[in-house]
Amino acid sequence: MNSIVSLLLVLLLVVQLNASSSYPEHDHDRHDEETNESWEGATTLTLTLPTISDDLPFGEFLSNSYYHRSCPDLEGIISRKVKQWLKEDYSLAAGLMRLHFHDCAIRGCDASILLNHEGSEREGKASKTLRGFEVIDDIKAEVEKKCPKTVSCADILTAAARDATVQVGGPYWAVPYGRKDGKVSIAKETEMVPMGHEDITSLLEIFQSQGLNVVDLVVLSGAHTIGRSSCESVQHRLFNFSGTAKPDPSLDAQYLSYLERKCRWASDYADLDAVTPHKFDTAYYINLQKKMGLLSTDQMLYSDPRTKSLVSAFASQPSVFHYQFGISMAKLGNVQVLTGQNEGEIRTNCNFVNSY
Repeated sequence: MNSIVSLLLVLLLVVQLNASSSYPEHDHDRHDEETNESWEGATTLTLTLPTISDDLPFGEFLSNSYYHRSCPDLEGIISRKVKQWLKEDYSLAAGLMRLHFHDCAIRGCDASILLNHEGSEREGKASKTLRGFEVIDDIKAEVEKKCPKTVSCADILTAAARDATVQVGGPYWAVPYGRKDGKVSIAKETEMVPMGHEDITSLLEIFQSQGLNVVDLVVLSGAHTIGRSSCESVQHRLFNFSGTAKPDPSLDAQYLSYLERKCRWASDYADLDAVTPHKFDTAYYINLQKKMGLLSTDQMLYSDPRTKSLVSAFASQPSVFHYQFGISMAKLGNVQVLTGQNEGEIRTNCNFVNSY
């Protein structure tokens, strides 16, 4: 961990000089969801701590110009469609990011999460609250009209997650293309996806198995700056933590009281960031410093010495978080991609493997 911190400190000046100019300007549409009770009172902390690594593998066969001739308006189609859907339902931004993460966590970024058949990943327990499938289907239908049998569902999902991030105020990053769609999707394999009960060692092992590191773990957890979680994932912390018949002692007392009101039923939902749930910012990390992490895996990022300094860094350096989030999302999008001539296919319908 010390070597990572040293590298981050060396790169701090470069990040601060470049972060503001690394992304093109975008209009950010806001759509008000139904009003939810939010926790108020967090304050911004000013800390000077480590920043990021700029390791950005694009994959041997992926290219930013992959569709320039075969589907020149691909990024325009995806961007317009995502923007339209988010105007109707702002919460789909978090849904698309989570859908992309679940896809890449199993068999790599091959759109296997989109296959819809008996026993597929979509039927796994970890997938039951996934959202955004209809957005990808809509984009794919439009792309097939303009560029039939050309663009993979895996590429569409990866770019849609990026555009959703941008629309809610997050960073832009270049998405290289050329992924193929997988043909295998198994519900039981969703057990590999983190569910919010793991310890940090287990999370690090999961990330490292995908070519990601401790920085990626902490910064991608920052996607919880927006979105919600089912109360089923939280109730064990509120009423019977580790069989004690008492709440998790790591929860702030006032935040605990708030959650006890929000999560009376397992079927209810709570915001992952109770302070600014509709804003892509660093309040998520500040919340962890105040013992206001919703999931136990969130709060442990600040209690574990391997990740605590990174939480403090992102809490105090919003531009660094934005910069690194783009880098880590690009790395995530390149996990175990299928690019070989005999690997995968280009589905014409994201829900099914091709019949020809």
